[in-house]
Amino acid sequence: MSATDDGERDRPRLVLITGLSGSGKSVAANALEDLGFFCVDNLPLTLLRTLLADPETHTAGHRKIAIGIDLRAPGFAEQIPELLEQLEGSKLDPVILYLEASEPTLLRRYSETRRSHPIGEGDRPVIGGIRKEKALLAPLRDAADLIFETSDWSVHDMRKAVMQQFGDDGSESGPLTVSLVSFGFKHGPPSGCDLVFDVRFLANPHFIPGLREQTGQDPEVREFLDAEDDFHELLHHLESLLLFLLPRYRRENRRYLTVGIGCTGGRHRSVASSEALTQRLGEQGWRVRLSHRDIER
Repeated sequence: MSATDDGERDRPRLVLITGLSGSGKSVAANALEDLGFFCVDNLPLTLLRTLLADPETHTAGHRKIAIGIDLRAPGFAEQIPELLEQLEGSKLDPVILYLEASEPTLLRRYSETRRSHPIGEGDRPVIGGIRKEKALLAPLRDAADLIFETSDWSVHDMRKAVMQQFGDDGSESGPLTVSLVSFGFKHGPPSGCDLVFDVRFLANPHFIPGLREQTGQDPEVREFLDAEDDFHELLHHLESLLLFLLPRYRRENRRYLTVGIGCTGGRHRSVASSEALTQRLGEQGWRVRLSHRDIER
């Protein structure tokens, strides 16, 4: 283990929760608080900069801190470049978690809660505030370590995602966490993936009697795919590629890498491939978190 890895773990961890209003930032903050993070919402920017400049004085012994920041803070958009620069040089170990959702989802949520948009002006429709906020926060989204697209998520889905990403803080595999997500292309690719692989070229168990109702987690489906040379060659190439890439991403101080593996429906080939790849990467000492987005569809 490198000295850099030790240094990363010695620094207090800071999660900045940001993103579009109505996308679930308060739910994420509550989940982090349940994980032992000291949480503050809408911290004034002057105090945040003070914390970043001298964390040893102002963290009060807390090793895990989560702070909600967004456009409610006056002048926030204009100060995003300065904030990102200060984060880069901070003595904290920062992670930017950005939450977003589709325009129809945000409109529905605002309609249900009857709340006004935080940057709405006069009689401007909510959609105007949503679009303006999205444009102003674009630099922060580009710099985010993690992006949660919450359009189809329930409160429980949100808590599960936070627990998966931040619940195990003590892995010995280094600071980079790999998230493998299986999905179905017919439901759309997941938002926020750094890499996406299409495994629809594999023979499809969906068309085999007795396998359609099963998933890639079932032994019969895995046996069907194990009989295909293409399945083993695919796993070999994906493992080799990721084992080449992961140390280089970590060298560039990446904290999270999200890899999507997709088939048609997200129940058979992508599930079996991501399960097998998770095992292989784990055996090589990498911290891997696995989720199957569409397995129940």
